[in-house]
Amino acid sequence: MPKVTINGKEYDTEKLPKEAVDLINSILFVENELRKLQNQIKIYNAAKTLYSQRLQSVISKLPQEEK
Repeated sequence: MPKVTINGKEYDTEKLPKEAVDLINSILFVENELRKLQNQIKIYNAAKTLYSQRLQSVISKLPQEEK
């Protein structure tokens, strides 16, 4: 990670203090984890939609007196 842009200014990470580099790495880690969670939410929402559609299909086939 030789260079990073923070607030529109480019920094050479090799010249930054270790604490700054550690914080940058922490931010990158959290951003990656957030992306994973957002993808999981998309998957869960798609599954919920599919289950709801299948439930509607099953219910629509019930005899009228069972509805």
